Amino acid sequence: MDNLQKIAVLIDADNTPASKLEAIFKKLSAYGRIVVKRAYGNWEKPSLSKWENETKRLAVKAAQQFDYTTGKNATDIAMVIDAMDLLHTGTYDSFALVSSDSDFTPLAIRLRESGAYILGAGDAKTPQAFRNACDDFILLEGLSAPEGEQEETPKPAKKAGKCRCTKEAGHSDIEEIHRLLLLAAEQYQDMEGFVDVSLAGNYIKSVLPEFTPKTFGFSKMSKLLEAFPQRYKLSKRKGKGKHGDIVSYRCL
Repeated sequence: MDNLQKIAVLIDADNTPASKLEAIFKKLSAYGRIVVKRAYGNWEKPSLSKWENETKRLAVKAAQQFDYTTGKNATDIAMVIDAMDLLHTGTYDSFALVSSDSDFTPLAIRLRESGAYILGAGDAKTPQAFRNACDDFILLEGLSAPEGEQEETPKPAKKAGKCRCTKEAGHSDIEEIHRLLLLAAEQYQDMEGFVDVSLAGNYIKSVLPEFTPKTFGFSKMSKLLEAFPQRYKLSKRKGKGKHGDIVSYRCL
């Protein structure tokens, strides 16, 4: 993925904790330049009282949407309308939809069909349909770890590398990652049977948009592979220019 030039971030405040807002923007900024920041909600609701300070501090446009009928949420419709208006300007190369609500799945699909790069962000209960409608999906739980936190040393004695999350959270078992690494090897291996780790990581992200090595306790993909020497042989070579070591793996 090339560095994105113009990202429009649309936030469903009813389904996003205000405490995660700054961390979300920091994460999304790694993809490129954020030019639109909008949060949608009925700010008269007591449950959204914490949003005022955060939207002011982080320069987020707070879009007010009253509930026209009790029990019905008009916020989603307002966010969808704005997304389509922004799409039709032809200005933005990426949309970030911040919500855990599956109702935004059709919107993500439509925006992606336009050629835009779609980023999703939500908590662990976000339905798989919405996750898979995005090019990349960010789990909010993964943003809560303190900066500089040390990765866990894998303990083979524990049950076969289960993800450090519950099955209900929707994460894949580590065995699914091994299966995808094998498929990547079959597809992208060079003459010696090695595969660029970053290429394999991009392939896994295309299948499981929410995938990140941190879900399994590793700071990066190469660390995950190193934890399974019985499965993978790693190879490193110096990159050109400012690039660091290029890591490749081969399945054993």
